[in-house]
Formats: sequence, structure tokens, C-alpha cells
Amino acid sequence: MENNNQTLTGFLLLGLFPPSRIGLFIFILIVIIFLMALFGNLSMFLLILLDVHLHTPMYFLLSQLSLMDLNYISTIVPKMASNYLFGNKSISFIECGVQSFFFLTLAGAEGLLLASMAYDRYLAICFPLHYPIRMSKKVCVLMITGSWIMGSINSCAHTVYALHIPYCRSRSINHFFCDVPAMLTLACMDTWVYEYTVFVSTTLLIAFPFIGIACSYGRVLHAICHMHSTEGRKKAYSTCSTHLTVVTFYYAPFAYTYLRPRSLRSPTEDKILAVFYTILTPMLNPIIYSLRNKEVMGALRRVIQRICSV
Repeated sequence: MENNNQTLTGFLLLGLFPPSRIGLFIFILIVIIFLMALFGNLSMFLLILLDVHLHTPMYFLLSQLSLMDLNYISTIVPKMASNYLFGNKSISFIECGVQSFFFLTLAGAEGLLLASMAYDRYLAICFPLHYPIRMSKKVCVLMITGSWIMGSINSCAHTVYALHIPYCRSRSINHFFCDVPAMLTLACMDTWVYEYTVFVSTTLLIAFPFIGIACSYGRVLHAICHMHSTEGRKKAYSTCSTHLTVVTFYYAPFAYTYLRPRSLRSPTEDKILAVFYTILTPMLNPIIYSLRNKEVMGALRRVIQRICSV
């Protein structure tokens, strides 16, 4: 047993990469994914900002998703890569708290933002005549602001709790970032109350939005089937299937990880699932939304032509 005061110097992140050639291969792969995510999300954000044809509620929400993903993956990967390259697995107590705060803020905010994007498509397809009124710029701003605020409040509560409980076991966190449930396995006290709050917050920010999205898509698919325009059906179906792909990649592993009791969780499985919602999803979002979207590709051509002409 270690003295409680010793833990104030920090923790050790055991990481994701095994000390072998396979570990080196995974490291290189994740660095490539990280760079793709940075380039893709930054490009998407700037493209929506620069092209007036994309100044609509749908793309305004999408630009915020790119901004969140840009910060999301930057919260996790640089520290993980630095620890692997320099052979230093340590992270200070304050750094761990900061990383945990930003991770939880962005995770909660993105979960709510994806639900807002689904609501936007639901109104656009099922109530096209009322769409300009119900999805005004003011409503978009309120949705985005609400997502950030609720994500921050939830994150603050969990992070403050994690930083104020006594730690007296091994300082080694069996994860590649400061995930609060993984940190609490090192606590000296019974944390069942906190585990209950994790279940409640995950239900509110992840499970309920996912259920709401699934229900709304039932109505959306019904409306698509009754569209008279073949081109309109294809466009609506493409947009909805794209969003549903992103939603599944994000919500499913997140909910499966955090809604299970601790007795049914394993560190290895948690780390593999975490790769989906912390690393893969931020990389896939800009790819899926750009390659399957004619409006985005058209905007990209216009911006490139404008730059070349200058």
C-alpha cells in the first residue's frame, strides 16, 4: 500500500501499446489516424466557415461537431504518443484532472450535439414547411450552447469527485488516458455512489439521446418512403444513413462501456472500446460527411478555385 500523499505527485498510464513490434505498428497507425482527424476536422470547419452555401443549420451543427472532434482527439492522443516515445508513463495529478475534465466535457457535448443533428434532419424531412421556423439560427445557437454547458457541468462534477477521493493503492491506471472509472479502481474507499452517478449521467447524455435518435429515424424513414422526388429520396436517405453510421460508432461502444457494472468490465476490453469513441470516430466523421455529401464536395471545389484564382 502506498501512502495517500504519494498519489498527489501523479499517476502512471499503462497505455495502449504493448512493448513489441505490434505495439509500434499500432502506435504508427494511431498517429496516422490522429493526423487524418486533425486535417479532416480542421478542413471541414474552415470549409463550412468560408463557403456561404453551407451557412445553414445542418452545416452549422456539423462545423461544431468538427470543432469538438478536433479538441476531443487532441485531448487524448498527444499525451499517449508522448508517453510511448519517451518511455515515460507518468502524468501529474493536475494534468490527469485537466485531461479528464476536457474528455468528459467533449464526450457529453458531442453526445447531445449528435442528437441535435438528428433532430435537425427529422424536422427537415418530416416537416419541411415548418423547418425554417423551428430550426432558426437562434435555435441552433441554443442547441450548441446547451450541449457545451451540460457537458461541462457533468464533467466538472465527475472530475471534482475524482480529484478529492483518497487514493492509496497502486498509482498505475490501466488505460491510455485518465478515465475516471479506471482511476477509481485505485481508490481506498467504496465508490458505489459514484458508480451510480456514472450510470445516471451516461443514461442522460448517451442512452436517452441514442434512443431518441433511433425513434426519430423510424419517422424519417417512413417520410422518405413517401417522397415523390427520387432525387429527394436519395439525398435524404444518404444524409440520414451517414448520420446513423456516425451515431452508431460513437454511442454504442460508449454506452456499452459505461452502463456495465464494474464487475463485468475488463481493462483490455475498455481500452479497445475507448479507441472507437476517442480516436476512430473523430477521424471518420469528416470522411463520412464529406465523401458522401455532394454539397460539401461542391463547396470544396469552389473554395479551391477561389484560392487558385487568388
